[in-house]
Amino acid sequence: MIKFEHVTKIYKNKKFENTVFRDLNFTLRRGQSIGICGANGAGKSTLTRLISGVEKPTFGKITRNMSTSWPIGYTSAFQSSLTGADNCRFIARVYGKKEDELLAYVEDFAQLGPFFRQPIKTYSAGMVARLAFGVSLAIHFDCYLVDEVTGAGDERFRHRCHEALIERRENGTLVMISHDFNTLREYCDSGAVMYQKQLHLFDTIDEAITFHQEKQSQS
Repeated sequence: MIKFEHVTKIYKNKKFENTVFRDLNFTLRRGQSIGICGANGAGKSTLTRLISGVEKPTFGKITRNMSTSWPIGYTSAFQSSLTGADNCRFIARVYGKKEDELLAYVEDFAQLGPFFRQPIKTYSAGMVARLAFGVSLAIHFDCYLVDEVTGAGDERFRHRCHEALIERRENGTLVMISHDFNTLREYCDSGAVMYQKQLHLFDTIDEAITFHQEKQSQS
């Protein structure tokens, strides 16, 4: 369970203050798969950072008793001068996983061939994305966060990503942000919409998509 109680998030400096959302109250439960819609800048990514614990609320309380992933496919955390394998070794140590097992999984999943042991700065964007997906899925969490990205590479690799996400959804909690409604329908049962600094919750993803489309057409 991850519970938000009267959570407000404000970014501010000497000349600017932005209240992203205020007084959020909701609970994410084990086994839930929820898709989050919202216009650009509505606060969706900020919400995922609070869910994961990367950021803290300005006001309010977040109770978390589930382990939570970083956004699946996130590529910005790699050290580009290190090899893909060395980056995996570092992540294994951070999460207390066996290095050999994690490396074997990522090498098989990402299918980078000899590049797996070359510096990441020599990779194409697609290769980095494949490595990121492999590392993201190599560690098992109670709650998985997916922010926009759901696949990279050829059809075979995208199919492997799809199967892996379905397996994670069936055995844990999935929180997905995407502007692609078909993707949300594919992976999510319930839905939510970030609108006017509030999170509006719906029992089905289709209800959430309809609400989002209606509000967008009015703006």
